[in-house]
Amino acid sequence: MMLPVDTTILDNLTEKAKTSPRLRMNHNFHPANESTCHRLLNAIEPGSYIRPHCHLAPEKDESFVLLRGQLGVICFDADGKVTETALLVAGTDQAVVTIPHGVFHTAVSLAPGTIFFEAKAGPYIPFSETEIASWAPLDTAPAAPAYLQQLCALFN
Repeated sequence: MMLPVDTTILDNLTEKAKTSPRLRMNHNFHPANESTCHRLLNAIEPGSYIRPHCHLAPEKDESFVLLRGQLGVICFDADGKVTETALLVAGTDQAVVTIPHGVFHTAVSLAPGTIFFEAKAGPYIPFSETEIASWAPLDTAPAAPAYLQQLCALFN
């Protein structure tokens, strides 16, 4: 059966993200981590830090479609230098981005209630050591909030 994504689903997901310790929450449409195609909604609130990472497998390009809010997407070179940014704004012609495999990237929420649809190849495989940005602080590191603030400032 078709599953419409409506205001109720989006509002509930935002509320879950607001109360989550990581300030984000996803709603998977794929049935399992082993699925070959991952489709999900990601609700992300300001203050949520996603450590920069990449997906090395050639089929792991990743696409974001912003449904609500504002999302800053940042790409880096292998040494952590910012190479590209994209400001996604819901309801505009700047609401979609595709990130090629092998590119270090992260996303920052720039408005409360931000939600994006994400699609990428499965199955889910935990990041290898080379897919995690060694130059960026761990999510739990004391330096993470200041680094997140620097990333958000790229969009001021």
